[in-house]
Parts: sequence; C-alpha cells; structure tokens
Amino acid sequence: MFEKEYDVIVVGGGHAGAEAVAAAANMGSKTLLVTMNLQTIGQMSCNPAMGGIAKGQIVREIDALGGYSGIVTDRSAIQFKMLNKSKGPAMWSPRAQNDRLRFAEEWRLLLEQTPNVDFYQEMVKGLLVKNGKVTGVRTSLGIDINAKSVVLTNGTFLNGLIHIGEKQFGGGRAGEKAATGITEQLTDFGFDSGRMKTGTPPRVDGRSLDYSAMIVQPGDENPEKFSYLDTPLLKEQRDCFMTHTSAEVHDLLREGFDRSPMFNGRIKSIGPRYCPSIEDKINRFADKDSHQIFVEPEGWHTVEVYVNGFSTSLPEDVQYKALRSVKGFEKVKFFRPGYAIEYDYFPPTQLRHTLETKLIENLYFAGQINGTTGYEEAASQGLMAGINAHLKNNGKEAFVLRRDEAYIGVLIDDLITKGTEEPYRMFTSRAEYRTLLRQDNADLRLTPKSFELGLASEERLRRMEEKERKSTSFIEFFKKTSFNPDQLNPILESLDSAPVKQADKMVKVFSRPKVTMDHMLQLEGVADFVAEHELDREVLEQTEIQVKYSGYIEKEKNNADKLQRLENIKIPADFDYSKLKSLSFEAREKLQQIQPATISQASRISGVSPSDISVLLVYLGR
Repeated sequence: MFEKEYDVIVVGGGHAGAEAVAAAANMGSKTLLVTMNLQTIGQMSCNPAMGGIAKGQIVREIDALGGYSGIVTDRSAIQFKMLNKSKGPAMWSPRAQNDRLRFAEEWRLLLEQTPNVDFYQEMVKGLLVKNGKVTGVRTSLGIDINAKSVVLTNGTFLNGLIHIGEKQFGGGRAGEKAATGITEQLTDFGFDSGRMKTGTPPRVDGRSLDYSAMIVQPGDENPEKFSYLDTPLLKEQRDCFMTHTSAEVHDLLREGFDRSPMFNGRIKSIGPRYCPSIEDKINRFADKDSHQIFVEPEGWHTVEVYVNGFSTSLPEDVQYKALRSVKGFEKVKFFRPGYAIEYDYFPPTQLRHTLETKLIENLYFAGQINGTTGYEEAASQGLMAGINAHLKNNGKEAFVLRRDEAYIGVLIDDLITKGTEEPYRMFTSRAEYRTLLRQDNADLRLTPKSFELGLASEERLRRMEEKERKSTSFIEFFKKTSFNPDQLNPILESLDSAPVKQADKMVKVFSRPKVTMDHMLQLEGVADFVAEHELDREVLEQTEIQVKYSGYIEKEKNNADKLQRLENIKIPADFDYSKLKSLSFEAREKLQQIQPATISQASRISGVSPSDISVLLVYLGR
C-alpha cells in the first residue's frame, strides 16, 4: 500500500500542502501527501488567477526559493498583466489568468516527478502525539502512519459548512465533504480555535454571455512570466472582460437580504475585508450605484466563466435574477451558484516563526488554518513549513525570513506577532521595506539562501549570478560613459526636460524622472553594449531600477540595518515576563502569550509600548 514511516507527512493537497511536500522532498525528506481527493491537488478553489498586488511578489519569492507555484502558473497561464506599471517599481505586481484544469494537472505531474514523494487518498481524523511531540497521523480507516514531523494544511475543510441562502450543508468545497476530528483533538490539547468565512461567485456558461456589451480587458502586449527558469512565454492570450452592476441589480439583491445567511445571523464568522461579497459591498457602500464585475475565462477551451466581483451566499434564485440584470448577462446560464463557506482556523500567535506550533513539537500549520486567505499566502507558508520541518528533523538551524528580506517574512511575522481575527491578505502597504522587496529582484534576494538550503538548484544560482553580473556591468557602463549633447538634447526636448549644455556621464541624465531605458538605447554606444553582452529584458529592467531608484534603495537599506540591531537582541526562550513589574499589564500578558524571539519582534506586538521595550532592554543588560 505505502510505507508506514516517513520524515514528513503533509495533510491536505491545496497550494500550501503542495509547496510543503515539494520543499521537504526536494531537500531530501521522505514525504507523504495525505489528501481527501488526489484529483484536486493544487485546485484553484476560487478565481482562476495567480498573483496580483503583493501576491505577485510572493509568487516570485516562492520561485526564487525553489518552489513550484511560479512554474505551474507559467505553464498554465492564459493571460499575463503587470499591475501598477504607472507607479514606481516597488508597486509593480505580476498577475496571470490560468487554465484551471491545466493548473491542477501541472501541480499533480510536477509532484509525481519529484523524488521522495508518496501519495495517499484518505481523510486524516487525528494526530498521533506522545510526550508533547507529534509522531504521525491516524486516518478515517484507522490506519496509523508514523512521521518525525506533520504539516497541517487543511484549507477550508476543517468542519467546513457551506451556505447558499437558507440552505446549509457540510463541505470543504463545492462537491467535497468536510474534514472532521482534527479541530476537536487540537482544542483538547489546549489550542484556541475560531471560525472564519470566505465566499465564491457563481460560475456561468460563457456561451450565454453577450461580450459585445462589455469592455474588453486584454493582457499585456509584451507578457512577462513568474518563474526565473525557462518556462514558456505567452505567445497568445485570452481576453477578460469588464461590466458593472447597477441600481436595479442592487435592488434585486436587497430583496433577498432577509434570506441571506450573512444578514440573518446564520453566519457568525468574519469574512475577508478586502474581498467582500456583493451583498456586503452594496450594504457597506450604499451610496454607490455600481460595482465592477470582471468576467474571467476558466481556461483555453472551456466555456466556464468566473464572475469576479459577484461573490455571494444569497439564495440561488436571487443570484440568478440579479445577475440577469447585469449588462451582458441578460441570458446567463449558471454552471453553479455562488456560496459562502465557514471553517475552523487556529489563531497564528500559537506558532513560532518556523510555523511550528508552540504546544506540540514537530507539528506545523500552513495556509488558511492560520487565518490567511489567498493561494499565494498559503503556498508561501507551505514552502516555509516544509523547509523547516526538514531542517528540524535533521538537527539544522531554522530558516526564518526577516521583514526586510521578503514579503513572506512580513506575512509570517504579522501572523505570529499580531495574529489575525479576519482572513489575512497581503498588501504592499503591509511591508515597510517595499522598495527593497520588489518583484524584479526576488531572485537576487532569495536564491543564494535557497541554494545554501539545498533547495534551489545550481542552475537557478548560476542564472541569478549572471543577471546580477550583467546588470552591475551595465550600471558601470552608464557611470563611465559620456553622452553627446547634440544627440541627447532632441530626446530631452521631446520629454519637456531641460537641455544639457555640455557632455557628462550618462548615469546623470538616466536618473531624470522622464528618461527611460528606451531613450537611453537611442544614444551612441548603448545599444551596441546591450547586443555585445547579450542583455535580456530582465537585465535592462534591473539596471534601470537600480540607476533611477538608487537613493531610495540605499535609504531603505540603512533603515533596515538600524532595525536589524534590535533583531539581533535575542530574548531567552520561555522568558518569564510576569516578574517584570515595570511592564504594563497588557504588555506582560501579550509578551507572555506570544513569547517573541527578539526585541524587534516584541516591539511589533500590539499593546507593547516603547517604554515597555526600554524596560526589556534594561533587563537584558542593553
């Protein structure tokens, strides 16, 4: 059947579980993926897209660390867009529409081709725990499977409850049953648990839509990709479309509010603030007569369409009636109605920065079980849990990313230090060092670390070093080479930029706001340098960002270095804060509960003031 002894067992085959399996196995751990349905590994449960604001940066970080999400996304993409291109590069965020079926298939095939991975389809009912350590799992058939570490990535399946109007039924996803047993066991061990809610819109038949009444949303003219490896660039793309709700649509939806589980008290848990249901939107923003609806194809060949912006748990007849009043949807046919789902999660302050639980050794949580929402957030946690499970099993130092090193570091630090009472979603605004944490330099930041772990391949490291070497030499070229004013001034005039009176180094004029790489390529010697050194688009982009934003980047690095001093001041494990009477009562309570590893982490805990930090520093002899 399968072996009964593993290094790492991963429970759940969603985005977190798939990355956890890949990471642990690629580092050399004998790994078992136990999931309730092997046909839904890497399933896109909600929208058929990866990336977006801050999420795109996370996917690039996962790729730089040797994870699979970027590769799978590129292989199954049907459209690519770089969002926020009109803003500074710290805000640029890649996003891809994907073929839902191909995405899951690519994940399954990649995992099957990964050495050290076994698969088993069944529900895990509980954990095997001995002397405060996890030793394996027990399945619904009563089979015990032993492991040194267990990673739980249960998604929305823990006691999942689906709501459509007045109807409710158990389920972890449409058409799939909920998982039971684990929550009850963990609360018996002393874990706090809570309930969260998320929702999904109707899926409809694209043949029943009138696209001529909608606004076309094409992909980028020159699409990029997520992975730093040789994944395919899109040569053709599928369009998305945009339409809008109206006052009439809102009135029709309001007719069903008394039957809405969200408003009649049947749903008591908190949903995602930044991805609200349509009924929540028209309730909270009553002054708005219209909301955007994005019409997203589910793949290259299927007619199924995802109605982004119309997430709802209203009765199916209300959904149908209201959607038929949306422009372009007058003759719509449903594949399935939208629904809300409630599920168990465990407040993440119960974890260490490695995602290991504080209460049970060698047990890791990743994904929605920690209160996050989104494929990308889940995948990054799975990757880090898989890495740390392997490292701990082998007596090696933990792998933790700081806030100035990666969005993944921001995400995990936010969860562990601040906790979350609503589904947590990553935004660029959550990162204080976002000028350092750009999507274009994720490989430069993280690939060397991953290579040291034994996760990133030598090929990845070589590519990264080549990119760094080429962009450094191109920057030096601009610093050393002078421009010809006669050649440059017509370009500056066309940009309404002040002309130059004498020759100077190219780097000075390149630093001007309106001057781009395309303008510089018109100057003598620049295009020749690019051709001679075979510089690709990635190197040109990296060079331009480093030249134009060097001041901002340097300033942010200095700020990060200053804060790093606090990061280096460690607090002893199981430190007893109750004896420090000079601390405020709230600070003592929060510090005792969260047990921060460093002074820097302690300073980020809500309720811990600067004076409390001073008390800690004095006590630690600083």
